[in-house]
Amino acid sequence: MTVNRAMAVDTFGRRIDYLRISVTDRCNLRCVYCMPSDGVPWKDRSELLTFEEIERLTVAAVAEGISKIRLTGGEPLVRKGIVDLVRRLGAIDGVEAIAMTTNGTLLPRMAGDLASAGLARVNISLDSLDPGDYSRATRGGRVEDALAGIDAALAAGMRPVKVNVVVERSLNQDLLSFAKLTMDRPLHVRFIEYMPVGGGDDCGMAGDVAGDVAGESAGDWTRAGHVSSDEMLARLAVEGAAAGLGRLELADRSETPGGWGPARYYRFRGAQATIGVISPLSHRFCGECNRLRLTADGKLRTCLFSDDELDARRILRHGTAADLRALILAAVAAKPESHNMRIGTVRRMSQVGG
Repeated sequence: MTVNRAMAVDTFGRRIDYLRISVTDRCNLRCVYCMPSDGVPWKDRSELLTFEEIERLTVAAVAEGISKIRLTGGEPLVRKGIVDLVRRLGAIDGVEAIAMTTNGTLLPRMAGDLASAGLARVNISLDSLDPGDYSRATRGGRVEDALAGIDAALAAGMRPVKVNVVVERSLNQDLLSFAKLTMDRPLHVRFIEYMPVGGGDDCGMAGDVAGDVAGESAGDWTRAGHVSSDEMLARLAVEGAAAGLGRLELADRSETPGGWGPARYYRFRGAQATIGVISPLSHRFCGECNRLRLTADGKLRTCLFSDDELDARRILRHGTAADLRALILAAVAAKPESHNMRIGTVRRMSQVGG
């Protein structure tokens, strides 16, 4: 099917070409930064978008300028039929590529089928390489399963394969051990500042990270647990030099994995891949934001740190094609200029599809 595609530009001149689609609020892990220990109430199946509804919205979004699609969760691989959804979305004329963010534990038995269906890019969440620390951070997960998922993605020919590491001070993570993964395999590692999403009762508005704030915590997030990307890079530079890896250098653009997001990339000389940092708090990148988010229950969100949502599910089930187009254009127009250092949101990360 051929579509006449527009270019979606918001009121601040940013081109919006990236849609993150959460396919489920469920997950087979309970990561400490994503949900409370007892989990979150799962949505009834009737509240979740069907694959047909996701496909219809994607077709409409592509017609308005979206070209990049990422499937998220929860854990997207627990959604039955996910391989078929990848195939259906990848067949939409105008979709540049289908990507996925996953914890990787189910990839060993699914990577081949996903790659054959058209999944080209994968980000694997992995916050520790130590079995005990990983189990504590995920509340019972096995690091061996996630590592096997990385191997499976590489073996299936997915490129790029990225490892996402959320850095939180109390986890006492060995950042250099992750950096070493980039040396002998095409495995890009990105260190992500711990984001204050969730804990709605603790919502507040914060100033500069280094300054005074109106809200110090959001759910499990606390200011004391925040590690800035500058601190991460400083640690990596010192520890890398001590370990004989040489100097940590800014990566040439041709060496980066060509991401769709705001990571800044570095590398150790001789490495096969890069080290990225994502800095939503210490180095705000809102001026380059290019995305919308669709939650599993059919709400369009214009910003990860905002609770403002547009009801796509209602339009998909009761509206017209014109209504759906108007909804997408309204979401683009409603994107805020900045997240304004918001601390806390009503929905947890697993419910948003971060």
